[in-house]
Amino acid sequence: MTMDDRIALVTGAAGGIGESVVRSLTARGVRVVAVDRDAERLARVAKEAAGDGGRVEAFPGDVTSSSDVEALVDEVERTVGPLDYLVNAAGVLRLGEARTLTDEEWSTTFAVNTTGVFFMSRAVVNRMVGRRRGAVVTVASNAAGTARTEMSAYAASKAAATMFTKCLGLEVAKYGIRANLVAPGSTDTPMLTSMWQDDSSARASIEGVPEAYRVGIPLGKLARPEDVAEAVVFLLSDKAAHITMHDLTVDGGAALGV
Repeated sequence: MTMDDRIALVTGAAGGIGESVVRSLTARGVRVVAVDRDAERLARVAKEAAGDGGRVEAFPGDVTSSSDVEALVDEVERTVGPLDYLVNAAGVLRLGEARTLTDEEWSTTFAVNTTGVFFMSRAVVNRMVGRRRGAVVTVASNAAGTARTEMSAYAASKAAATMFTKCLGLEVAKYGIRANLVAPGSTDTPMLTSMWQDDSSARASIEGVPEAYRVGIPLGKLARPEDVAEAVVFLLSDKAAHITMHDLTVDGGAALGV
């Protein structure tokens, strides 16, 4: 699956799934604009990718600021080139029961997971429209369609991002632009391990937690970030040329196919 000389912008690129997306894209010959608030880790990702022969430009930025996003995308298109792909992979997790979440926890979750997707998609797709081509993938979550205890803000923000991306895909299909989603389940990233209490937590993720009404993972393993990244790359690629508004779940069967 070669994608030589295409240009992609990836948010949340300094770690986890976003970093894996960067690596998977550069392996296909894509020039990647890596965006994240963590400038130090972002520089490391770019340096390591260059060492592996990849082409990555680090652009520190905040997806929660409309003005910052517009300025960043404008600079990218002016200095790097017209964007062919956008991957919305930036995300945060704030745990807590719905009735005890603070204003800050709720607003921060939506600012990154939902509003950030809106700001970045609007800025990039408005430029794609004139070229009548492009592909967008938003990294959502299987929690967008499956209730989880202590994850109401996260699940709600991902559900909103999911429907925004599908509506976007419907509206821009006439311009030859596709918009799809990848919905990971439990994936071996810092976001998941931040939820773990002890060494038994990994086993609980795989086997399930009945008291939390959570089934396990039928395939019997956690996803690797690369598993999710490969699904993202497929949906961006020409192999998915007739796929849009699709939600591809990558969770080992944890949502039971729902």
